[in-house]
Parts: sequence; structure tokens; C-alpha cells
Amino acid sequence: MAYDFDLFVIGGGSGGVRAARVAAATGAKVALAEGSRLGGTCVIRGCVPKKLMVFASEYPETFEAARNYGWDVTAGDFNWSTFHGKLVAELDRLEGIYRRLLDNSDVKIFDAFAKLVDPHTVELNDGERVTAKTILIATGGTPTRPDIAGAELGIVSDDIFHVETLPKTMLIIGGGYIASEFAGIMNGLGVKVSQWYRGEQILRGFDEEARNLVAEGMREKGVDLVTGASAASLEKTDAGIFVEGTHGIDATFDVVMFATGRRPLTDNLGLAAAGVATGSSGQITVDKFSRTSVENIYAVGDVTKRVELTPVAIREGMAFVETVFNDNPTAVDHELIPSAIFTQPEMGTVGLSEEDAAKQEPIEVYSTSFRPMQTAFAEGQGKVLMKLVVSKATRVVLGCHIVAPHAGELIQLAGIAVKMGATKEQFDQTCAVHPTMSEELVTMKTPVRST
Repeated sequence: MAYDFDLFVIGGGSGGVRAARVAAATGAKVALAEGSRLGGTCVIRGCVPKKLMVFASEYPETFEAARNYGWDVTAGDFNWSTFHGKLVAELDRLEGIYRRLLDNSDVKIFDAFAKLVDPHTVELNDGERVTAKTILIATGGTPTRPDIAGAELGIVSDDIFHVETLPKTMLIIGGGYIASEFAGIMNGLGVKVSQWYRGEQILRGFDEEARNLVAEGMREKGVDLVTGASAASLEKTDAGIFVEGTHGIDATFDVVMFATGRRPLTDNLGLAAAGVATGSSGQITVDKFSRTSVENIYAVGDVTKRVELTPVAIREGMAFVETVFNDNPTAVDHELIPSAIFTQPEMGTVGLSEEDAAKQEPIEVYSTSFRPMQTAFAEGQGKVLMKLVVSKATRVVLGCHIVAPHAGELIQLAGIAVKMGATKEQFDQTCAVHPTMSEELVTMKTPVRST
């Protein structure tokens, strides 16, 4: 049977765009449909605008430190309109780059939502139908809202980039990395921020010592972080949004943001019609080669709910092309992936947490927390953490956790050693770079704990 395209990609985020471009480079005839904006979550409503907001929010602390270093600096007021205008322009520029990359790769772009009709047929929202030998779904994820009265009065993370003016007060519901990152951002921009999380500590699943230090640092910087708390209902009043707390405390805020989780974006995709199986959370079920239950349909990125990180989606997209178009079956290695959380203080992590490693085997923990030179001289209070989790039997470093300025940059480099299976002794054999914070990773000689 003759098809309109060799490959049709549904979703124009990082994974889908990369797969489309690389597949087209093999000579395949490729099309891509995106009903929103090219670039997806990361570029348009996630990593990129969030990181730019992180940069903006850190300046008050920088100004304060500069004064302690002898500079005559006045912070002044933050102008959201000025920043937001530049932010919008930058996102437009990046979207334009994505479009040019696809055009230059001879990928046919459909600015439309698409759904499956059958295993080889896609219908666009204007009714047009096209066929493809292979279909790749890369629609990503979307924020969720809790099932409580008045939930529609709150915003979600997608909305935060579009507020017209900064609120004076804000409540963030949630304890994951998105909630915690935006608590730091908005606090740094001058908003009085409260964060409520129903659990015992934020950043569940991450190393306990590291997340405890992040929470401590957030409180030191002014975030009203309350654990064991959530919202029971929201109500609009003349004073703002009245929030009934589950912990016996009620309060009114200008803005309430829900950061209570994300789900795979599979709404109206026609998965059932095409016979594509999904999991309990709505994620598309795939094998190690990203193939779904239908032989010619694949899925990559957050819609599969494997590892929900942009670089992982890109790798999955490239592995898909190797498998399908280069006749080289390639599976992505989802182990030992370094990641950063742009909280304030920032955290970087790779490998196992102390808690997870201890469940697996006997371990030694090398850890140190201190005020770095730059902070101490400026009379700042923030501490950093350098931590290695080591197997007693093999001496391999099972996990590395850093809480420090630029922790994301540091963990990228530490991640190489951990991924290579470096031992604690190989870390020790590496000469320290002095004076730096990170030299502690190669100078810790005595374990602080052992199991």
C-alpha cells in the first residue's frame, strides 16, 4: 500500500521535532502535526521560560551580596512588564528556530491537532486525513488540577508565564519540583509566597538529606513552606481567593497555583480506535524500543511516563529513528540519568538516594554541608551539600547529590563519572580544584554513616 508519508509525528515538542528531523535526514518523507506551539512543554511553557525566571529572581540576593563585597548597589524595583515582554520575544524566537529546522529538513508541518483513525491514518482537526507507514506519538504531558470545590479559580504552571501583573501574595499547592521551583522564583521576584504540601517533606523521592537542606534554604529565603497541609476548597471573594486549608488554617491570596502533578496528554488522540494500549495513569505503553501495542505506532517522551525529562525525550526520538529507519534496533538506557532541580537553593542529583541505596545493599555515606567561601564572606546563611553514596562491596559510587549554586552544572560533570561506574577511590585519586565547593567531592575521606 502507498502511504502519504513514511512517518507522521503527532506532537511538536523536543522529542517529536528531533525524531522528525533525524528521520527526514535518512530520506524518509516526514510530516509533523502540532496544534499549539512548536517547541512543546520545555521551550514554550517549561524549562526555558522557567529558567529565565529563575535568573531574574536571583538578582535581589546578588545585589545584597554585592553590597557586602563593597559595591555601592541599589536594587530598585522589579518590572514584570519589561521582563515579560523580553520573555515572550525570546519564546517567539525559539519557536521560529524550531519551525526553520523542520522546514530546512523538508518536514511537512501541519499546524493542527491530530488524532488516530486507524493504525495508518491520522485525522487533523480541520477534517483532513493523511496516511503514514509509521506513526510516532510525542504529545507530552499536561498539568492536573485537584478535584476540590473552586479548583477552576487556581492557575497551573502553564499559566504562570502569562500573568499580566505580579501578585502581592501567592499560594502554591504541591511539593514536587515544579511547585518548589516556582515558590523560589516568585519569592525572589518580590511576591509573598506560601507553599502548602500534604506530605512530610517536599521533593518526595529525592535524597532525604538533600531535600531537607533545600527546604531549610527556602524557608531562610522567605518562603512560608508548610508541610502536612493542602487546600480543601477555593472561593472567590472581594479580597482575593479564600482558601480553606486541610490543616485547620484558612487564608486569602491574590493567586493560587496548583502544582500537584502532571498526566500524559492523550486526550482525543484516538488511541482506542487504533488499538493503542495505555497504562493506569493514561500513559502510552511501550517496549524498550518505544513501540506501542500496535506494530507501526511508537511513542516517546512524557506521554509514555518513563523518565519525564527533555533530554530523555530527545534520546528516545533518536533511538526510534535508529530502530525504524536505520534498521539498527536501539533502546535508550534510562539508568543513571543526571538531573537538576532549579529550586533556591539549587539541587543536582544522579543515581540512587541514600534511602534507596540502603534498601539495595550495604553502603557508606560521605557527606559534608558547609557555608561556601563566597556566601560566608558576604554574611549569607545558605549552606551547600556535597554527598556521595558508595557501595561497600564494590566501592562504586551509587549516587551523587549536590545542593549548591549551579548544582545543575556540577552534576552534569559528576554524572559522567557515576555513569562510568567510578569508585570512591577513583574520586579520591582525582586532584582537588582549590578553592571550590566541588573539591569536597574528592576530599571526603571518612564516611559519616554506614549501613
